Amino acid sequence: MIEHTSSVQVRYAETDMMGIVYHGSYLPWLEIGRTELLKANGIPYRDLEAQGFFLPVLEVNVKYHRSARYDDTVTILTRMAEKPSVRINLAYELRRGGELIATASTQHVFIDKSGRPVRPPESFTRRMDEVFG
Repeated sequence: MIEHTSSVQVRYAETDMMGIVYHGSYLPWLEIGRTELLKANGIPYRDLEAQGFFLPVLEVNVKYHRSARYDDTVTILTRMAEKPSVRINLAYELRRGGELIATASTQHVFIDKSGRPVRPPESFTRRMDEVFG
């Protein structure tokens, strides 16, 4: 398993009229967690794209436990529990301090520039072999 912790400061634009973070604002935070997890493990998403590989979302699930508000610091714990192949499964915990505010999961697939599913690049496979053993 690999994991990475990121954090975001809630911006005013991410809240609704009640001052609560709008539910759709959580999705970009998941993207932050995913891209920072990959980068921290030697796989910058920019490099994947430069090689012609993309990782669109196939599925996303979010369960909201508590509300976040403007100026809160939200910590995003991103986990990859199993070594990926063509698909990547990620799990997330979002916290404000020690309080769990949301849990989520995403599934992604490697595609090429034409949108066809493909095997990941060799550099990705090698790095995953290293980190997962």
